[in-house]
Amino acid sequence: MNATKSVQSRPAQINLWLDGALFAALMLALAPALTGLAIHEWLSLALAVAVLVHLLLHWAWIAAAVRRFWGRLSGQARVNLALNVLLFIDFVVVTFTGVLISREALPLFGITLTGGRTWEGLHRQSADLLVFIAGLHVALHWKWILSAVKRYLIRPILNLGRKPAVQASPVATPAAFRQEAK
Repeated sequence: MNATKSVQSRPAQINLWLDGALFAALMLALAPALTGLAIHEWLSLALAVAVLVHLLLHWAWIAAAVRRFWGRLSGQARVNLALNVLLFIDFVVVTFTGVLISREALPLFGITLTGGRTWEGLHRQSADLLVFIAGLHVALHWKWILSAVKRYLIRPILNLGRKPAVQASPVATPAAFRQEAK
């Protein structure tokens, strides 16, 4: 089986791992006191790329939901889309202001922007809002998260110690014995 077919056959598993990595990276990026400023900035830039990949993987759903937003779309899907739009807008604000106030990553390339205290304040406020919106996003998808974790993480771990079922041999019938006797 080629890599492309393997990727296409397990979209839920890929979503689980990508979303889990995004969430973990986001939580680390939101704690610059824990990671240090350099890791905070580089991780945040990598996170921006990962979010773009996430959006591309979900693009069909996004396009369909936007087309049907005012028409035939369930209430939960409408809330989900609205929350995702808010999450995206806030993420863009956090990323943009982070680039403006960068003191580690961009200066390595000779790029220095004058961010100022206003941008730092907006960066902090929008980052705090991002925690709240990301929490709502996780809560909205909690049932799927638990189901996917159980299916793709817990069950495979529990099955590690089990031996594969032994295939039963064909039952010997009297006709089989007569055939051998000839």
